[in-house]
Amino acid sequence: MDNVTIDQIRGDLQDSFRPLMEKYNIDDIGTFEEEGAEDDYYIGYTVRKNGRIYMVHMPFKKTGEGQLALAKQEWTVETDDPTDEDISGFPTIDAVFEHLF
Repeated sequence: MDNVTIDQIRGDLQDSFRPLMEKYNIDDIGTFEEEGAEDDYYIGYTVRKNGRIYMVHMPFKKTGEGQLALAKQEWTVETDDPTDEDISGFPTIDAVFEHLF
């Protein structure tokens, strides 16, 4: 994957909201973004379904120009429950939602 801007990724995520909501009967969906240590950056979805909130994201590296490069083609799931462990290793967003829902 080439380096892309955060706005490009955010736009691609937003374009997928309605199809994902309809396919998986999701209550609400938005973007998730978090800066990590050094040049780590995580971007993906915040999803609410059946009273639970999930942060589903992929790891990126931020370049000196402020663009992002995909660090690993792997989705990770975090929940709003601090006792839950993160689940990672999903190759596609459909694999994530099929596992969760």
